[in-house]
Amino acid sequence: MISIQSKLPHTDTTIFTVMSKLAEEHHAINLSQGFPDYDCDPKLLNFVTDAMQKGFNQYAPMPGLLHLRELIAEKVSDLYDAIYHPDTEITITAGGTQAIFTALSACINPGDEVIIFEPAYDCYAPAIRLLGGLVKSYEMAPPTYAIDWEMVRKLFSANTKMIILNSPQNPTGCILSNADIKALIKLTKETDVLILSDEVYEHILFDEHQHQSIARYPELQERSFVVASFGKLLHATGWKLGYCLAPQQMMKEFRKVHQFNVFSVNTPMQMGIANYLKDKETYLGLSAFFQQKRDFFRTLLMETKLNLLPCNGSYFQCVSYAHLNQEKDIDMATKLVKEFGVASIPVSAFYTRNVDHQVLRFCFAKKQETLERAVERLMNL
Repeated sequence: MISIQSKLPHTDTTIFTVMSKLAEEHHAINLSQGFPDYDCDPKLLNFVTDAMQKGFNQYAPMPGLLHLRELIAEKVSDLYDAIYHPDTEITITAGGTQAIFTALSACINPGDEVIIFEPAYDCYAPAIRLLGGLVKSYEMAPPTYAIDWEMVRKLFSANTKMIILNSPQNPTGCILSNADIKALIKLTKETDVLILSDEVYEHILFDEHQHQSIARYPELQERSFVVASFGKLLHATGWKLGYCLAPQQMMKEFRKVHQFNVFSVNTPMQMGIANYLKDKETYLGLSAFFQQKRDFFRTLLMETKLNLLPCNGSYFQCVSYAHLNQEKDIDMATKLVKEFGVASIPVSAFYTRNVDHQVLRFCFAKKQETLERAVERLMNL
């Protein structure tokens, strides 16, 4: 038999796939994978359908449709007072994950060190290793998942190439504060360290918190790739559309990889999204929409034996069961599916080391009745 020497010998199927498959097998309510169980706006679907029917079905330009990039530039300018030139500093991608992988591919060489904050979205570490880079993890802990920036400083070395940030954060729902940003500016000042800022939940913050986009701060903007997602923005995760912002010289290197990775992204959906984003309420209203869901879900969960952790952004709620038992979180998550009919994600899957705080993640981007049925089952814990 022909064998392939694995480039990721210790990487298995993602926990999202595992838990969704388990949920399907046991007919469980799937609060594991981060996708809505309701449809996106019919108006958006009509815009996409209209683009298809008008013949916009061939390749888009490699960086994406210019009109869409112009709208993104306007949005970022309005929200963050940041200037990105549509021609040279914005690229439409096949989702946030592709943008992250492409940015890493453009920059990371064997031996380069990349600092990540764990629990971290699970594509970061494998992508770094695939490129020959070294992962240096700062491990955050519940309940607040706060960052001690002096400890982060100790992770720096002569080989530090990049820091990856994610706010609002998946899986914890924590967000970067203004104090965090000040510490980051101080840490990276007079260095050549790059930043990759994963901001796919940028429009989902609660309790009047303001999103601390890296694009807001010129000292950080000049060294950063900023990644965003239309899937999260438009309740259409299956479309796999996003974008990346970066200064011209950095975007030039990004596009060198992008053109040989996917080249360009779905044309009619870009057309439809461009028409849809003309109404700014499509994204300005997201926080209120999801805060209602968060508050509803948290109120229900308070009637269970699970302890709620803070959730300041994203559409994920983490809970602790450490006061109930010391089972591994993967075992607890499996039990919830098989015995109680509710699927979650064990947060230990978001650490590179064997770290288990007995915390589970639920997605509340679901219909009200879905959340009600799920919590009815969790009441039996």
